[in-house]
Amino acid sequence: MSNQETKIAQLDAEGLTLKSVSLWQIAWRRLFRRRSAVVGMFILAALTFIALAAPWLAPYSFDEVLIGVEDVKAREKPCIHLFGCEQEKPQHLAGIDGNVRDQYSRLLYGARLSLMVGFSTVTFAIIVGTSLGALAGYFGGWWDNIIMRFMDVLLAFPSLLLAIAIVTFLGPGLINALLAIGIVSIPAYARVMRASVLTVREMEYVSATRALGGSNMQILFQRILPNALTPLIVQGTLGIASAILDAAALSFLGLGAQPPTPEWGSMLGAERNQVFTAPHLVFYPGFMIMLTVLAFNLIGDGLRDAFDPRLAHAS
Repeated sequence: MSNQETKIAQLDAEGLTLKSVSLWQIAWRRLFRRRSAVVGMFILAALTFIALAAPWLAPYSFDEVLIGVEDVKAREKPCIHLFGCEQEKPQHLAGIDGNVRDQYSRLLYGARLSLMVGFSTVTFAIIVGTSLGALAGYFGGWWDNIIMRFMDVLLAFPSLLLAIAIVTFLGPGLINALLAIGIVSIPAYARVMRASVLTVREMEYVSATRALGGSNMQILFQRILPNALTPLIVQGTLGIASAILDAAALSFLGLGAQPPTPEWGSMLGAERNQVFTAPHLVFYPGFMIMLTVLAFNLIGDGLRDAFDPRLAHAS
């Protein structure tokens, strides 16, 4: 019987009756007992709401150029800082960037792009990496040697430098940056899946399915993969944070999202020379990147602890 089908008998709150609880339900409950994971989920929920509601929350469009003397002055005097607003009726909550666009509106729209970058690149890397790792782990032999040696070659290069090389070859742009980040992320998921498949394929229920005449594809996709995804979920959650950082780094260098796309990394790169004259233009995008990465790291740590069987009695 697979891990997903296994039921664990537990006493209820009064200790009088037994109830059947799946392993996934136990992990979910243990996840919510960790305050750091709850904080991460709250931050992620807030960012998701901002991303979805950006057209209604933002007072201006992300590419709208503002004209007027007051707009230029607003760039030098932001309305949000540690000591309050310097204007009686603030119009631009985070100031105006170098191209006379509302920084607050661009920050809100930037949440959409950053979350899209993280989820899309990790989804691509997981699909490809899972397929390659599963084939290598299940069939072994020359399949394992060819696939994993290619993964070792990719891992031999620093991920960010390899992503820069790929984007330089393909040309600057958001799509090429996403593809580059996804490619350099594949080896991590392939290695995790291979290790998990090597463990699961020796389980009794896999041997029973093989003895009953199950095909390789049936065993791999119906028996092994569903029960080998737990470490991949944790790795994927942490990988989203890394993907967001890599995308911000590429955009900072001018290789990722191109103007006027509201991407936090490109916003940092565009205003890096104003760090002393208008530090708020650099602080806010950097803070949003930090907050997003922190949320996924907290959730990833919580998932790792929740799925760790060694902590079952400690929770």
